[in-house]
Amino acid sequence: MRSDNWFKDAKYGLFIHWGIYAALGGIYQGEKVPYGAEWIMRNARIPEKEYRRLAEQFNPVDFHAEEIVRKAKEWGMKYLVFTAKHHDGFAMYDSKVSDYNIMNTPFGRDPLKELADECQKQGMVLGIYYSQMQDWEDENGWGNDWDYKKDEEKDFEKYFYGKVEPQVRELLTNYGEVGIMWFDTPYVMPVELCKELKRFVKDLQPDCLINGRIGYKLGDYRQMSDNEIPVLSFPGAWETPMTLNDTWGYSSIDHNWKSAKDVLYKLVDVAGKGGNLLLNIGPDERGRIPQKSIEVLDEAGEWIRVNGESIYGCNSRLDFQYEIRWGKITGKNKKLFLHVFEYPEFPYEILVTGLRTKVTDVYMLEDKRQLEFYQSYEPARDEYRFRVILPETAKLDKDLVICAEYEGEINIQELD
Repeated sequence: MRSDNWFKDAKYGLFIHWGIYAALGGIYQGEKVPYGAEWIMRNARIPEKEYRRLAEQFNPVDFHAEEIVRKAKEWGMKYLVFTAKHHDGFAMYDSKVSDYNIMNTPFGRDPLKELADECQKQGMVLGIYYSQMQDWEDENGWGNDWDYKKDEEKDFEKYFYGKVEPQVRELLTNYGEVGIMWFDTPYVMPVELCKELKRFVKDLQPDCLINGRIGYKLGDYRQMSDNEIPVLSFPGAWETPMTLNDTWGYSSIDHNWKSAKDVLYKLVDVAGKGGNLLLNIGPDERGRIPQKSIEVLDEAGEWIRVNGESIYGCNSRLDFQYEIRWGKITGKNKKLFLHVFEYPEFPYEILVTGLRTKVTDVYMLEDKRQLEFYQSYEPARDEYRFRVILPETAKLDKDLVICAEYEGEINIQELD
């Protein structure tokens, strides 16, 4: 049994979008299909019988669960969420409920079981993604109105009780301890069925968290929109799912990759507002992680190994109401971590306005080098100022972290 705080302290997770859509790589009949590569069946309105044939050649012989979990740990992630069934309805695990699953492909292996075993072995929390309303393969699942009836004419309860609940039972009974059931696109799913799904999950695994996309605020934590970070800190546990390029599933044509500095800026921004970043990779049809994903996450992971203290467990809500031009701030355990993304020109100093708590010590996190600092209060302007003098010789590769230790409770000036 895990501590209730494991999720809030984790800060960083790995999302894995993988399915038979990877075989198309965002291209259908020689044409680029816009929007997410994992939505290609719907966006290109591919007939179900034609799309199903992708499974006949799906053989990702380069998939290695041990390597993926090991890399996730090296990258600094604390949990992993794998797409057991996406909207196309294809099960990426050994499902006895539907024969439309990965065991009936040339691959014939259960990648979820292999990932679950590796997560157990390597100390990684396992999360499972399941699309509970959309299912383009099932005649009563939502989303496919080119092969089947219009959505409002379908027998959704038949789908829910015949496929959703039985498959969720498989996922929560056959793969050991599951940390998160990650649902998606509840749309207009009846609230009674959403409540029943929550009860069903908690009956099977009481400690399993449920994300916000179960619908109707029934989740254990708030789910932000894709790639969206709130402007201010958000109370309670929350998570932002984010792509490394512009799509979730593997795309052979999307090369708009975030840099390691981009990733770290967003991770720091999310952590500083009390949330978690769930960052995605999309393996290709052979099970390989795109090389650019590896390069970016390797580089970000090197920084995290040195500066992870400024990320993990940073749950303090730090809403500084003055603009911070040089970077972001995280905090925990009577420490503020000043993340410098834009190194100042002369004078070499950064300014925090509105901090009313007494600072006692300031140093660079990576090597503990002491730094000169000043705190002052200007009564005429009712303004609190905290300045840190940075060394002229410091190098700013991605994010330079300054640690400021303080006394008492954090106190930030509120503006009228």
